[in-house]
This record gives sequence, C-alpha cells and structure tokens, in this order.
Amino acid sequence: QVQLVEFGGGLVQAGGSLTLSCAASGRTFSSFAMGWFRQAPGKEREFVAGISWNGGRTHYADPVKGRFSISRDNAKNTTYLQMNSLKPEDTAVYYCAAVADTLTTRASEYDFWGQGTRVTVSS
Repeated sequence: QVQLVEFGGGLVQAGGSLTLSCAASGRTFSSFAMGWFRQAPGKEREFVAGISWNGGRTHYADPVKGRFSISRDNAKNTTYLQMNSLKPEDTAVYYCAAVADTLTTRASEYDFWGQGTRVTVSS
C-alpha cells in the first residue's frame, strides 16, 4: 500500500502561481512513477503531468505545457507540481497518483490515489 496526501491547493488570481506537493508513505516511493490529475466540476478526471520513478522522464498534457512543471524528491518521498501562469480553466480538484509501472497518462492504470486538493483560479 501507498498513502498519498496532497498539499498546497487554494485560491489564486489568474496569472499567479501555486505549488502542489504530494507526500507518500508506505511502500518504496522510488519504485513508482507519479502522476498529477485534475477534475473540474462536471468534467471527467484528466491527466495533467507525470514523472518516471527516477525523474528522468516527464510528460505533460497539452493545456499545461510550458506553464506547469512536475518534479520529485525521492529522499523526501514527495512529488511536486509547480503551476505558473494559472488560468481560470485550471480550476479543479488536483489529485496525485502512483503507478508501479512505467509512466502513463491513463488514470485507470494508477494503483494509488490521494484525496485531492482544490485549486481555484479567479479571473
């Protein structure tokens, strides 16, 4: 089992920045690829960004490329999502997830999920 807890959500004005953190406990964190997903009201959960187990490979959804950055610190069992130039359409609940396999964009392939943290971007 892996327990994931997200931190850092909140209210921010358009154009602002937020950094989300995801703290992991349980099984060896470095054996998992990590992903960030988001779900806006009335919409399906969507992939935002992912990072391989050693941080050597990352992948971003098109809407966030150039604005968001995912990273991880295996010594601290933590994954981060730096979000810059935020837009109202980034408003959603953000979830981190762990997959005991290679990096993937498919939510159904992730093994463990956090409870989510809400991000609201005002215009």
